Amino acid sequence: MNKKLVVYFSYTGHTKMITDKIKEKLDCDILKIETVVPYSTDYDTVVNDEQNSERSNFLPEIKDININLDNYDEIILGTPVWWYRPAPAIRSFLTKYNLTGKTVIPFATNAGWLGKTFTEIKNMCPNSNIENEINIVFKSYSDKLITSEQEILNWINSLN
Repeated sequence: MNKKLVVYFSYTGHTKMITDKIKEKLDCDILKIETVVPYSTDYDTVVNDEQNSERSNFLPEIKDININLDNYDEIILGTPVWWYRPAPAIRSFLTKYNLTGKTVIPFATNAGWLGKTFTEIKNMCPNSNIENEINIVFKSYSDKLITSEQEILNWINSLN
């Protein structure tokens, strides 16, 4: 079967930008993770709220998904990096849904502070095959990529 699904969460739009590139090249299905209570549109409010929540490991409730994960062999998992970790909404997804037996291909968007993002994804998916991860770096507070477009395209092409 080898059917692919991109699962992603995006706050500033960077992760969605990469998801759109993947969709364009691979023509795969997309699942956007959304929190039940939306994040504030004010960046500083989110930073303050989430920085405080990070200490307690709070995970936001996410909306139910409308996709049967059993129909997919590969999950391309896109997450922004928040405090050197996968975004809380992605951690909620990985806690709520079982990816046992699936190949999980993570990509992280950030401003250069990957931290333990991929290690944590591996720990949260102990019965999955985690491979081919990529760290995609943007200039701080900007839509300008530091990771080259060619490197991203080469990575996407390698997923075919």
